[in-house]
Amino acid sequence: MYSRIKLLGAVLGFAILTGCASVPMESSSADAALKTFSPPPADQAGLYIYRDSFAGQGLKKTVTVDGKAIGETANRVYFHRLLTPGLHKLGTESEFSDNVIDLVVVAGKNYYVRQSIKIGVFVGGASLEVVPEAVGQAHLQKCTLAVSQ
Repeated sequence: MYSRIKLLGAVLGFAILTGCASVPMESSSADAALKTFSPPPADQAGLYIYRDSFAGQGLKKTVTVDGKAIGETANRVYFHRLLTPGLHKLGTESEFSDNVIDLVVVAGKNYYVRQSIKIGVFVGGASLEVVPEAVGQAHLQKCTLAVSQ
């Protein structure tokens, strides 16, 4: 009996670590339009924040721009925002405190930020990394647009 309880615990633990979290998704037409990667308006910058990591698929992590939540990520989802030129603070919920990076954006250009999930002590950590345009665009082909807050 004890071995069955241990087996059940192991199966549940594995399911939590590898299960799929779900978030509200935008229409396929909105997703397709953003994947053309058109330049943003001349007075704004485009920001794509995405997550495509295998680890922690059962976790949802909030991402923020300038302290305001834009949504919760799940595996293979992304958000898109238009930003005013200048300095912005991008954050992601992590295990013990938010991880924040500074990003200076220029009008008329798109930026690509990848959220990575790391196995943690209790619920897992997350980090953000600015990636080159070609890398971000390739990764986004496997992702779907999520509804922003």
